[in-house]
Amino acid sequence: MEFERLVEVRTVDDLDLAMQAASAMLGFQYFALSHHIDLSEARGSAIRLHNYPRQWADYYERNALGVSDPVHRASHVTSIGFCWSRMPEMIPLTPKDQRILAMGREQGIGEGFTVPAHVPGELRGSCSFASETGRPIPVDQLPMAQLAGTFAFESARRLWVKRGHRSHPPPPVLTDRQRDCLLWVARGKTDWETGQILGVTEETVARHIKQACARYGVSKRTSLVIRALFDGTLTFTDIARR
Repeated sequence: MEFERLVEVRTVDDLDLAMQAASAMLGFQYFALSHHIDLSEARGSAIRLHNYPRQWADYYERNALGVSDPVHRASHVTSIGFCWSRMPEMIPLTPKDQRILAMGREQGIGEGFTVPAHVPGELRGSCSFASETGRPIPVDQLPMAQLAGTFAFESARRLWVKRGHRSHPPPPVLTDRQRDCLLWVARGKTDWETGQILGVTEETVARHIKQACARYGVSKRTSLVIRALFDGTLTFTDIARR
């Protein structure tokens, strides 16, 4: 099966060929494996593999759409694959988003299906399959596209490290007490309130937060919370649960 090729690939060229074969087997004409980042700043360290029309790909990269792409943003609010036609239900689409999608259709990229890739501590990414403008999406093949996208992105992660790109350093590890303090700060509590909850002094809470900031190399508490959410030290469920 073509999916076995996606798992067994040894080079990026092999992955490219396997993705082309898998896309054709599923009934799509295009594919894109990508980290959600401004590729001009990534300097080769970000995953980017596709067979989109050259003119559209050049425009996409020249205008750094990897971060603002509505397809990428929509993938951040779900853990399973989704059809692009569902995006208005998932995220607010701005006039600029609508123009980007329209431009893609003008360049030959119609409806698509995107499989999110969320790995704590790493850049977010996705695997997308798309049909030519005017051609229907192969709805009956979407469950298989979900599997193919998952396998493909995992192979891409492995290959990009193998190519010599440095993997992301492991996230800092907080002490249990530092994490406890950070959790209550993320819930909007002051140092005094956190101290009352945890049974320590206000100064102790401030010290733990300062040490946590130092471990992450940030100076602001907001940045500390964001970084901790990004690498899985905290989760939104942690913060919402009382």
